[in-house]
Amino acid sequence: MPEMFDFEKLEVYQLMKEQHNKVMLMLRQDAQMDRQVHDHWKNSMLLAVMNLVQASARVNSLEKKDLITVSRGYIFECSSLLDLVKSTNGITSVTYQELYDNYERISKMLLGMYKSFNGKID
Repeated sequence: MPEMFDFEKLEVYQLMKEQHNKVMLMLRQDAQMDRQVHDHWKNSMLLAVMNLVQASARVNSLEKKDLITVSRGYIFECSSLLDLVKSTNGITSVTYQELYDNYERISKMLLGMYKSFNGKID
């Protein structure tokens, strides 16, 4: 098996990648969605993943915590965008619940990662 980057070994990364793919597919298929909401959701999902990747590359615990916090903030944005789309009946209840549950799980995993760095001095 080829070497893997550290981020590829993270369960939260794998879940975020899966969520990213689901959201991108949904956005591609929804021609009715407001363009600003579409673009913001697409960017927020990507930035959530990229900040986690950046955190995995850092050596300093404070830098890791900061990037994990930023990643979690983007997950919150995505969850809010999901809620906004739901409030305009732009998404099925089943799709909403699946995406919402994944965002909640990702958020908890990121919080757990953040807490794992508490008290560490580099």
